[in-house]
Amino acid sequence: MMKRLLLILIVGSGLMRWYCMEAQPVPKKEIRVAKAPLFRDPIYDGAADPMVIYNREEKTWYMFYTNRRANVATQGTNWCYGTRIGVATSADNGRNWVYVGALDLEFERGKNTFWAPHVVYHKGKYHLFVTYIRGVHESWSGIGKIAHYVSCDLWNWDFCGLIPLNDSDPLLDATIYRKPDGKWGMWYKNSRIGYTVEAVSDDLYHWTNVPGTAIDDVPHEAPFVFYYKKYYWMLTDQWNGFGVYRSEDTERWKKQGVILGKGGLRKDDNVRASHPGVVVTGDKAYVFYFTHPGWEKEGGWGDETGKLDEAGVLPYIYRRSSIQVAELRIDEDGIMTSDRNAHFDFYLPNDCDFDFD
Repeated sequence: MMKRLLLILIVGSGLMRWYCMEAQPVPKKEIRVAKAPLFRDPIYDGAADPMVIYNREEKTWYMFYTNRRANVATQGTNWCYGTRIGVATSADNGRNWVYVGALDLEFERGKNTFWAPHVVYHKGKYHLFVTYIRGVHESWSGIGKIAHYVSCDLWNWDFCGLIPLNDSDPLLDATIYRKPDGKWGMWYKNSRIGYTVEAVSDDLYHWTNVPGTAIDDVPHEAPFVFYYKKYYWMLTDQWNGFGVYRSEDTERWKKQGVILGKGGLRKDDNVRASHPGVVVTGDKAYVFYFTHPGWEKEGGWGDETGKLDEAGVLPYIYRRSSIQVAELRIDEDGIMTSDRNAHFDFYLPNDCDFDFD
C-alpha cells in the first residue's frame, strides 16, 4: 500500500511539473528595433552614401559616408563638393552611432571632393575606393575618378593612386566584390553614358575594363553588389527607389523590380531611399541608405523649382539628410523585398566575418 501511494505521488509530481512547464508562456524573442533615423551628422547634417564595415581590430562597426555641408550657406551645388568622408562608429552592435571625425584623404594641393566610399577587407588590409573630384564646383560638374587607399585600422589611409579607367569619362560610385572565379569585380557608374560598367582585378590594385555595360535598362547611380542566400545581388539607385538585380555568376544580371521607392512612416524616412549600402551577417541582410526628409510632397531631389531662396540657394530644409536602415528579405518566389515600416531585429554581431579574405 505504501509503495503504491509513493508511486502515485512520484507520478503525480512529475505530471504537475510537466503541466507547469507546458503552461508557462514561451518568452518571445526580443526585437532590437533600429533607431530612426539611425544617424545624422552632427557637424554638417548632410550624411549621405553610407558604407558600413566591421573593424576587426577594434571589434567596432564603422560607418563611412559622404559628408555634405548641408547647414553651410554656399552657392549652387558646392555644398555637395569640397566634402570629406565622415566616420561614425558603433560599439553596441549598431544600436547607437557616434560621430568620430572625417578622413583626411587629400593627396594633392587644394580643397577637393570625396564621395561615395566603399571598403573591402582582404589579407589583413582594408581597401578604400572613393570617388575623387578636383576642386569645389557650383554645378554638377567635374571629372570624377576612382581613388584607391589601403589601411590596417580603417583610419590611417595610404594613397595608392587613381585607377586608370576610362580616363576621359566622369566615373562615380564604385562597389567591389569577389567574383566566383576568384577575381575582384568593380562595378561603377560611367556618367557619360549614365549606366553601370565593370572592371576586374586579380589583386585590387590593377584593373581592366570589361567591354559593354553591366546594367543599362534605366539611368541610375550607386550600384552595390553583395552575396546573399545562394545568389549575387546588385542594388542601384534609380532615383525612384532601388533597382534589384540577381545573378548566379556576376556576369548576367536579371532585374526583379524596385524597392524602397515609397516613403515610410518612421521619422525622416518619409521619402524615397537613396544610395544603398548592404551588410550581410548570417541569415540577415540589412540595407543602409539616406533620405532627404524635407522633400516630402515637394517634388524630388534635383527638382529645385520654386525652392531657391532670394540668394538663389537651396534652403537647409531640403539639403539635410539622414541615414536609415531596413531589412532585406527573400520571399518564397526568390524575390528580394524590403518593408521599411516593418518591425525587424537589427543586430550587427561583433564576430562577423562576411567579407572574403
